[in-house]
Amino acid sequence: MPSGGVERKLAAILAADVAGYSRLIGLDEEGTLARLKSHRRELIDPKIAEHRGRIVKTTGDGLLVEFGSVVDAVRCAVEAQRRMGERNADVPADKRIEFRIGINLGDIIIDGDDILGDGVNIAARLEGIAEPGGICLSDDAHRQVQGKVGVEFADMGEQSLKNIAKPIRAYRVRLGESAAPRPALALPDKPSIAVLPFRNMSGDPEQEYFADGIVEEIITALSRFRQLFVIARNSSFTYKGKAVDIKQVGRELGVRYVLEGSVRKASNRLRITGQLVDAATGAHLWADRFDGGLEDVFELQDRVTERVVGAVAPTLELAEMDRVKRKPTDSIDAYDYFLRGLAIQYQFGNREANAEALRLLGRAIELDPDFGSAYALAAGCYAISKVNGWLANPAHEIAVAEKLARRAAELGKGDAVALSASGYVLAYVVRDLETGAAFIDRALALNPNRAMAWHHGGWTKTWLGEPDAAIERLAHGMRLSPLDPRMPGMQTAMAHPYFFQGRYDEASSWAAMALQDAPDWQPALHINAASHALAGRSEAARKALARSRELNPALRVSNLRDVLGPYRRPEDIARYQEGLRKAGLPE
Repeated sequence: MPSGGVERKLAAILAADVAGYSRLIGLDEEGTLARLKSHRRELIDPKIAEHRGRIVKTTGDGLLVEFGSVVDAVRCAVEAQRRMGERNADVPADKRIEFRIGINLGDIIIDGDDILGDGVNIAARLEGIAEPGGICLSDDAHRQVQGKVGVEFADMGEQSLKNIAKPIRAYRVRLGESAAPRPALALPDKPSIAVLPFRNMSGDPEQEYFADGIVEEIITALSRFRQLFVIARNSSFTYKGKAVDIKQVGRELGVRYVLEGSVRKASNRLRITGQLVDAATGAHLWADRFDGGLEDVFELQDRVTERVVGAVAPTLELAEMDRVKRKPTDSIDAYDYFLRGLAIQYQFGNREANAEALRLLGRAIELDPDFGSAYALAAGCYAISKVNGWLANPAHEIAVAEKLARRAAELGKGDAVALSASGYVLAYVVRDLETGAAFIDRALALNPNRAMAWHHGGWTKTWLGEPDAAIERLAHGMRLSPLDPRMPGMQTAMAHPYFFQGRYDEASSWAAMALQDAPDWQPALHINAASHALAGRSEAARKALARSRELNPALRVSNLRDVLGPYRRPEDIARYQEGLRKAGLPE
């Protein structure tokens, strides 16, 4: 054993769990457990043994398995998933037990019969991004199995995985017809477009944030046109780093047009190329190149936007074109810090990334004290901290968040992004619900394509006691961003208005969907427990609450108001308290 008493080795790690397990348990606990045991006994465990794997541990619906060979791990996974597809053939879709599998080759630490380390953590995170019935591999694992296992792989590009410091390149196993494609979405009744991530042609991976920032600005500019339907950045960026089929993108996002392109930044020169494609036919409508100095970046973005709008909605007035143009700052350096902070903040669940984003945005504000968007994004960092329980000095940090949000709203009176973000912070963090709701309403009037504004607006309508309006807003936000990584947050938000309408089955169903992809998301656990309890499903309620209290042992009925949102109606708080009290939450 190496000095220091730590034994390490290289191993292939397979992590698996059941997609939608909480929902399945909520619908039929005994039946789900019986079927899962049957699958394990008759298929999964024998396959693992056949391919010389060792089950390290089980976690209810999950498995952690060690293999001596990546080839063995992938063959085991492929055979198991194909057989599961056969076993599920005659089972209704809402009752199927479907495994998600992640496989990594990495260094592990031996701790008795257990294994630890990044090699294990990466496998678990890859499992989290696999499709139900699918298999996801790390780049290191993929290199070991190419040409050896009789299956094809799809490159998923660089993936930012929760609590993993660096992005990991991932690959999806193509299992033929066993993995169902996403259903096509109906086209809106207005010109609809998605802007895919532009390729970074600068020769420097560190410039990736700049190319992404250019696309973000183009999406924002397009979304200000009320006559267009524009897919949110969070959904279009799920295709980043992938070889895409434009027709498939059109079907999955429900749009008629797709814009793709590239950005090259060299010294103080900038080149943006773009091509607009009709997603229905695959025909190219136009392609162009836009060159200028770095100081011309906003003008170049406007020119791209004008060409797109001219192609998809030629009847728009030139005056409308001029109205949506906006130069966020005169300082290119401030803008650069802003884009860096924006890129980092999209690592939603990473505390260190959130702190670094706040530092970068602070630097942008120092360079341009009138940069409204930077204030709004910085205020949003405090909302992320609050929802994740990261506030170390709540009174001080809430005061700072309020100052940032009010300054953002003052500087960004015509900026939907600034108004939406600052409005949400004022409502949720500061508890100034009326002012926050008014800012969000103003943001929606300015930019009806801002998915996060609809999401924020759904929460504020729930807090104000208007569940019908909340459901309408949240549904529209989901349509604008159907593949959003923040979908569990939207699904959790949707559970709440149904709960306050007394529609507990629908509320628990939405919460279960959120928990499928974010099993430790506390707001989803709270509403799931309360919904099950008031529906009379005491065991499901108890389990959801037990997990919530593992994550937050200090949770009590008496401090529930601090955890929940700023509900204006006392009866809503009382209903929530009643539900969690019945689930077993102590006073």
